[in-house]
Amino acid sequence: MILKCRHFALLAPILLAGCLCHPPGSHEKRKGDEIVVAGQFFHSGTPVVLWMDPGGYDAYRVERRFVPYTNADYETSRPFLDAPRTPNRYSIRDAKLTPEQLERVRGGGWDLPTLQSNVDQFVLHFDVAGISRTCFKVLQDSRDLSVHFMLDLDGTIYQTLDLKERARHATIANNRSVGIEIANMGSYSARERNPLATWYKKQADGRMIITIPPQAGPSPERTAGFVGRPARRELIVGEVQGTQLSQYDFTPQQYRALAKLTATLCTVFPRITCDYPREADGKLMTHKLSADQFKDYHGVMGHYHVQSNKVDPGPALQWDYVIGEARRLMNLPPQRTVHGMTVIRRPKLKVDD
Repeated sequence: MILKCRHFALLAPILLAGCLCHPPGSHEKRKGDEIVVAGQFFHSGTPVVLWMDPGGYDAYRVERRFVPYTNADYETSRPFLDAPRTPNRYSIRDAKLTPEQLERVRGGGWDLPTLQSNVDQFVLHFDVAGISRTCFKVLQDSRDLSVHFMLDLDGTIYQTLDLKERARHATIANNRSVGIEIANMGSYSARERNPLATWYKKQADGRMIITIPPQAGPSPERTAGFVGRPARRELIVGEVQGTQLSQYDFTPQQYRALAKLTATLCTVFPRITCDYPREADGKLMTHKLSADQFKDYHGVMGHYHVQSNKVDPGPALQWDYVIGEARRLMNLPPQRTVHGMTVIRRPKLKVDD
C-alpha cells in the first residue's frame, strides 16, 4: 500500500499537469481574428466580429434586429418580411448528404471533413447598403435572407453564421458556397439613377471620400479615426453581363481583409480553388456561367457568375490583387499557365494617393 502511494506521488505531478492546464472556469482569450467553421475556430489574420461578440450581427435570431424589442418577434414581423418568410434565415446544406449524414448533422452536428466535402465556392457580393449595419438590417429585418460574412468599409469582417449553415445569398450556389457582402454602393449603367453622388464626395485636393448620409445613421466603423476612401479616385467603368457599368472602388482596407479571408477559406476548404472564373484566353469572365460550367466550377466567384440578373461585385473589384495576395498568403506559386498564357500574378493593389 505504501509502495502504491509512493508511485502515485511520483505520477501525480504528471497527471495533474495535464488536468490543470485549463482549470475549471478559466478564461480562454481569443485573438479577434477567428472565423467559425463547424464549431471550430480558424485564424484569418484580420479583425473578425462574430455573431456571439458584443456588437456582432446574429443571423440565428428569428426576430428583427432594428425595431423596438416588443415588436421584434417573428409573428409580429411576418407582414414585414419578404419571401421565403420562415423564422430561420438559413437552412441545412443537404444537397450532397447521404440519409445517414443528414440525420447526423440535422441537429447541428457537422464534422469538418463532411463540411469540407460539401463546400467548394466563395461568392462575392456588394451590398448596395454602404455599411454592414444597414446590410444586416435589410437582410434580417426585411428580406428574410442571410449571408455568412459582411465586410465593412474599414476592413472589419462580421460573421453572422457558422459556415456549416446554408445561408440565403446566391440561389443555386447556396448549398455549396460561402457568401460575403462587401460594403459598397454598387455599380450602375448610364440609364440608371444611382446614389453615388450622395455617398462619394471629391475634396479640394481631388481625393475622393466616402460620406455616410444622415439617414444611414452614425458611422459604425470600429477603426478609430477611420476615413473611408475608394482605392482609386475616379469611377471605374467596365462591362458586366454585357452592359457598361460605373462603380467606385472598394477601400484598401476591404481589399486587404478580403484577401486574407479568401486565403483562409481556400485553406480550410481545399475544394475552393484560389482562382476566379476565366475565359479561354485566361481573362476574367464577366457574365453568368453556363449550367455545365457552374456545375463543374469550384473557386472564388462573383454573384454575376451565378445569376444573369446580378452584376455584383461590379467592374471595380481588383480580382487579380485579391487572388494573387491570397495565393501569396497560402504560399502557393504566384502564377500558373492556361493555354500557354500566364494568368495568375501577384500585382500590387492599385491605390491612388
